Amino acid sequence: MSLLLGIDVGTTATKAVLFDSDSGPVAEAERPSQLVSRHPGWAEEDTAVWWQNVSEICRELAPGRDIRGVGISGMVPCTILLDERMRPLRWSIQQNDARTSAEVAELQRALAGRQVLERTGSAITQQSTGPRLLWLARHEPEIWRQTRAIVGSYDLIASRLTGSLAVESNWALETGLYEFETGSWANDVITECGASVHQLPPIRRPHEIVGTVTSEAAAETGLAVGTPVVAGSADHIGSTFASGVLRQGDLLIKLGGAGDIMLAVDHPSVDDRLYLDFHLIPGRFVMSGCMATSGSLIRWFQAQSAPGIDLDTLDAEAEAAGPGAGGVVVLPYFLGEKTPIQDPDATGAFVGLRLDHNRGHLFRAVLEATAFGFRHHLDVLREHGYQVARARVTDGGARSRVWTSIIADVLGLTLEKVSIRSGSAVAAAYAAGMGVGAFQDWYDIERFVTVSEVVEPCARAVYDTNYSTYRALYPALREVLPR
Repeated sequence: MSLLLGIDVGTTATKAVLFDSDSGPVAEAERPSQLVSRHPGWAEEDTAVWWQNVSEICRELAPGRDIRGVGISGMVPCTILLDERMRPLRWSIQQNDARTSAEVAELQRALAGRQVLERTGSAITQQSTGPRLLWLARHEPEIWRQTRAIVGSYDLIASRLTGSLAVESNWALETGLYEFETGSWANDVITECGASVHQLPPIRRPHEIVGTVTSEAAAETGLAVGTPVVAGSADHIGSTFASGVLRQGDLLIKLGGAGDIMLAVDHPSVDDRLYLDFHLIPGRFVMSGCMATSGSLIRWFQAQSAPGIDLDTLDAEAEAAGPGAGGVVVLPYFLGEKTPIQDPDATGAFVGLRLDHNRGHLFRAVLEATAFGFRHHLDVLREHGYQVARARVTDGGARSRVWTSIIADVLGLTLEKVSIRSGSAVAAAYAAGMGVGAFQDWYDIERFVTVSEVVEPCARAVYDTNYSTYRALYPALREVLPR
């Protein structure tokens, strides 16, 4: 038996799991954090809160326990600037920050013809790190002059624990500044962003040990001096791994505030409608997509149209409305949209309304819209020749029988519901176990994955009709809705 600690630096909370290599999670802890928007389109967090959370969580879980290794996961591609003492110069710029429209357009023009997408696997978008660096150099020049290193959320925590500086490979890949085939930084792209390759630390794989806990960090956290710390994992990739999505053709749908879809593949493709990530298993990749709203759109509908009504009641009304929502179709772009349309100016719409429609029809149309969004991603994946061998669903929305049934029907896939808490933290702990030798095989994670329910598809034809309407709406309304 080995005890391993996995920490996840999330947008709304910092979570940790104490993981027994024989039996799985044995203890958990959590502390809140808060996204702050000080100006329109900005999304930032106070990194000092993250470290305070980590220190408190470790003091709760670690004392008196022989922890063999620590792994950290976190949001990507969050951007943090460090000074020469490896301390943050300002709050983080989060992955959903939208302040860089001008810089995105400028870099797209400046780097046209240089095959940035083909080399880095990432198109130049609001999520890219490069436009943020260009913005910082222009708008916060004094801070930028002091910047000695650029890291991500979990890299920051690893550096605070160990005093060593490195970035995990998926943060590097998600920045759009890294050439995934050569394994090196894209110098010309970095230079065009006003930065230097010397500001980017060495790249490490998730299970590589980046250092050990220092005496200073031990005093703050209660961890033992000398405890190994590995590079860790991007949060969504950790969740994918912890859900048992391990082999070519395994698919995961995450029904959280956003809607994530991840497909494990042996050979990657590049497409500006998708994201490309490294799998935790060496040599494997994840083709992924993220819709800006999913669970958050459901909560918006609940707050605006059904205050005081619980989601179980809304689910019952949606079920009574029947497949196809009486012809109502929703565009779910209520916070712009990331993949697959990559349009931060997109807006939402309810289409096909009549006086005979009720709240149940509208809510069902919202549920169906998220399923159509996932199907749009599958269409893109199939263009590249990928097929789904097994599909799993997780996160809070997976508790809804109606929603998961709709997704199974729309996609024409059998869905396995996976019961897991703090999957990103579990994956970080497992990566630590691989790094220190507590585990010998990445596939051994399957011992800790539980399928709680299987949802079979049963109705598809009506959804095919509404899906064709869904796909036609955005091109037809693209020029009108933003006005």
